[in-house]
Amino acid sequence: MNKILSGMAILGMAAIVSACQASKDDTQPPSLQQVSRYGEINVQDPKLQIPDSVEPLFDHWLRDTYVNLGNDGFYYLTGTVGMPGKITAYDRSPGIKLWRSKDLKNWESMGVVWDFDKHATWQKDFYSANDNRTVDLNNNPISNQRRTLWAPEIHYLKSQKNYFIVASIPANPHGNGSFVLRSTTGEAAGPYENIAANSDGPLFPRIDGSLFEDDDGTVYFVGHNHEIARMKDDMSGLAEPMRTLDEQEYSRKPYIEGAYIFKANQKYHLVQAIWSFRMPDGSFAYDPGEPNDPTRVYPDRKDWAANRYSYDVVIATADNIYGPYSDRYTSVIGAGHNNFFMDKQGNWWATMFGNPRGDLLERKFLTRPAIIPMKMEGDQFFPDFSRKLD
Repeated sequence: MNKILSGMAILGMAAIVSACQASKDDTQPPSLQQVSRYGEINVQDPKLQIPDSVEPLFDHWLRDTYVNLGNDGFYYLTGTVGMPGKITAYDRSPGIKLWRSKDLKNWESMGVVWDFDKHATWQKDFYSANDNRTVDLNNNPISNQRRTLWAPEIHYLKSQKNYFIVASIPANPHGNGSFVLRSTTGEAAGPYENIAANSDGPLFPRIDGSLFEDDDGTVYFVGHNHEIARMKDDMSGLAEPMRTLDEQEYSRKPYIEGAYIFKANQKYHLVQAIWSFRMPDGSFAYDPGEPNDPTRVYPDRKDWAANRYSYDVVIATADNIYGPYSDRYTSVIGAGHNNFFMDKQGNWWATMFGNPRGDLLERKFLTRPAIIPMKMEGDQFFPDFSRKLD
């Protein structure tokens, strides 16, 4: 395993950020905003910003950073990765890469623990796309022959005394969606195999699947588009039909990604990633309406895209895992699609990566794994500026 030093330079990062920002028409930062309704956000609120002390954990192109503490004293990290030398995973991925660390500072690569060619079954088949797309959302060249994997998460389930990985495939001839893998050795390094319910195709027909284990050992599958279902006791599949979470919606429903649930202070915390937008009146909000929404505030898709501001961590809480959940609140600006975990000392952290899709938010690094120190205020989580990764 190759040692990866957390202090290594992030070569070319300034150029990447500059390129993402070059197309902006308005480079002036927004002024402080008085929030007047549910769905609005003060994007300049100092308590919601990523602390300046946050730096990449190591230099590797990665999205959707996920970190959790295993049963062996190691922290395990994974996320969306591309092929060697590529800065996109839109069309191709090697599979699932894993890193580990004893202290969150010094990370070692465990390599590809689930390889499309070596370990996949139905997932290994290529999908021939007919969308005529030749570049991804960041103008990186892509092929129409696609075999990729997004947003993997590694979970040590105490009730199973084993490691499980949940991941998603956006395009596959056997169906698109999320699936769950089980370690055949009880070790994080695997090898991994499909659970019975996704032996021939996805367990769930959408991306960004997740798992949550409750205090009593009950495990739930959390699905994209606000869905959840209890898993069977042997983790072979779902024990009930998918149910819709009871949430407090905005006036217009935005596109929401990266659903993740964790528990703290006996409450369930539903974490989701939502884009904020600059509205026509200069305010910022999560609900301008998607391009296919007839009530959208930007009829022209180009105007809609040009006013995208930040990819945020938004949370709601509940006393019951199915809900009802509270009004959503913004936890961190610009750190969307992440997870929360507690370290060995009992401190809370949130992961991040820096979404490279062009927007109005200035950032010092993109598509690199990082963690943000967090603190609780009542039942809510916000960045902790008094603490950093030493």
